[in-house]
Amino acid sequence: AKLVAPLGCLVSRQKHTLPDLPYDYGALEPHINAEIMQLHHSKHHATYVNNLNVAEEKYKEALAKGDVTAQVSLQPALKFNGGGHINHTIFWTNLSPNGGGEPKGELMEAIKRDFGSFANFKEKLTAVSVGVQGSGWGWLGYNKDQGRLQIAACANQDPLQGTTGCLIPLLGIDVWEHAYYLQYKNVRPDYLKAIWNVINWENVSSRYAAGKK
Repeated sequence: AKLVAPLGCLVSRQKHTLPDLPYDYGALEPHINAEIMQLHHSKHHATYVNNLNVAEEKYKEALAKGDVTAQVSLQPALKFNGGGHINHTIFWTNLSPNGGGEPKGELMEAIKRDFGSFANFKEKLTAVSVGVQGSGWGWLGYNKDQGRLQIAACANQDPLQGTTGCLIPLLGIDVWEHAYYLQYKNVRPDYLKAIWNVINWENVSSRYAAGKK
C-alpha cells in the first residue's frame, strides 16, 4: 500500500520542459553574446531536459518491475540531468539585461553582515567560481538552519541544495566552458568579471526572501 502513491505519482507525472528565457538571446550583450546564449539554452539545457525525461521513464519502469539494480544504475543520470535542469532554470532568471550594480534592502544587509561588504562578497564568489576544477558552478546560498548566507562550489551539474542538504540556491554562476568559451576562450576570469554586469539582483533578493520564510 505504501508503494501505491509514489508509483502513481510517477505514472501520472508530466514531462519536464525547457523554460522560455525571460529575454532575447542577444539581450545580455556585450557581456554574454547571443550565440552563446542560444547554444546554451536551446542545445545544452534542452539536452538535460530530454535526458532527464528519458531517465525518469526508465526509472518508472524499473520501479514497476521492482528492479533495484536498474534503479541504482539510473541514479547518476538522474543526478546529472536533473541537476542540469534545476541549475539552468535558476541561472536564466539570475541574469537580466537590466541587471548589474548592487543589491538593495535585506539582501544587501545580509551580504554586509556575512561577508563584511559587497566588494568582499563579490571577490569571494568570483574566486570560488574561478577555482572550480573542470566544470561546475559557483553559488551564493542561504543556510536556513544557521540564518546566514554562504558561498559554495559544486562540481559538474550537482545541484546546490541536493548536494549540501542545507543551502537554498540564490545565485548560481555557471562555469562550464559552454557558458563562455565562444566569447572568452579559456579565460574564465574575464567571463566572471563580465557576468556581474547582468546579475538580476531583484531575482536573487526574491529568492532570499522566499528562503527565509
